[in-house]
Amino acid sequence: MSASATDMIPFDADAPLLHGGDLGAAQRQFPDAPQPFIDLSTGINPHPYPMPRLPPKLFARLPDSDALARLGAAAAKAYGAPSPAHVVAAPGTQILLTVVAGLVPPDRAAILAPTYSEHARAAALAGHGITEVGELGALADAALAIVCNPNNPDGRLHAKGDLIALAKELRRRAGVLVIDEAFMDVGPVGLTLAGEVPCGNIVVLRSFGKFFGLAGLRLGFALAAPPLAARLAARLGPWAVSTPALAVGAKALADRAWTEKTRRRLTNEARRMDAILTDAGLEIVGGTTLFRLARIRAALALFRHLGRAGIVARAFPDHAKWLRFGLPAREQDWRRFQIAMAAFRDNG
Repeated sequence: MSASATDMIPFDADAPLLHGGDLGAAQRQFPDAPQPFIDLSTGINPHPYPMPRLPPKLFARLPDSDALARLGAAAAKAYGAPSPAHVVAAPGTQILLTVVAGLVPPDRAAILAPTYSEHARAAALAGHGITEVGELGALADAALAIVCNPNNPDGRLHAKGDLIALAKELRRRAGVLVIDEAFMDVGPVGLTLAGEVPCGNIVVLRSFGKFFGLAGLRLGFALAAPPLAARLAARLGPWAVSTPALAVGAKALADRAWTEKTRRRLTNEARRMDAILTDAGLEIVGGTTLFRLARIRAALALFRHLGRAGIVARAFPDHAKWLRFGLPAREQDWRRFQIAMAAFRDNG
């Protein structure tokens, strides 16, 4: 599965990368913008799960194994993993990227692109050479294959059968398939590969903070066959997830009524976002119900126009016509956004 240096793309694992959610950077870039900023640069649910009242003692003691077991059971049921033994909890999926990449000895990592850039950085930190490919079939001869499903930023989806077939082909070469399902909470029901992890070479990543709107809690999961799960847990070490995160995560994951209500709400708000964007002359080219990807020739001008209005979108240096929009949190934010978009349209 090794490849020559000419097959790899150069990648500086230590170079800083730009992501959404950095309001400090937005403040520096647009110092005269009206406050508060409306942050549409992330795919985080703007309507977070209601935080339960936590007793102070939760913040004063180390996480215990019973609480971790309760969280694992809740995650297995919510995500469709075969059992809690197939679940590894972590302080966010971000920290899992390099750990999962380290399950395979340094070789070639193939990533279905364009996608979340941290996968390439994490694989490089684990010692892999990085190849970005445009088709699912081009992943089959890698040591480590990475697919986001639904994809970020375009929401691209891959059929479950195609991913299972890819995992089977990789298994013949001792390769591992990583499926990043960070946005699967708003994806089509039944598309997850959580139930397929017993095959032994599939690792599914699930983000808690995006759908539940509690990104600052720092909680995420890897779903894998028990031998792989045990290796991941050992590398994370004891007490990886805070006691408050264990408690909140277990409660939220078990709240199916809130989950279904939120899925419906986000669907309606994504439609509202599409209407505003298309009315302003943008073309919707993808996304999920947590974010919409749009194309416009004057993307940079629109990004700056919104920034001066105190609204932060997500721009992409490698795709100059793309802008990604999360959802506003409040009705007054929706109105500010719609007014700003109409002004851009009316000014040509």
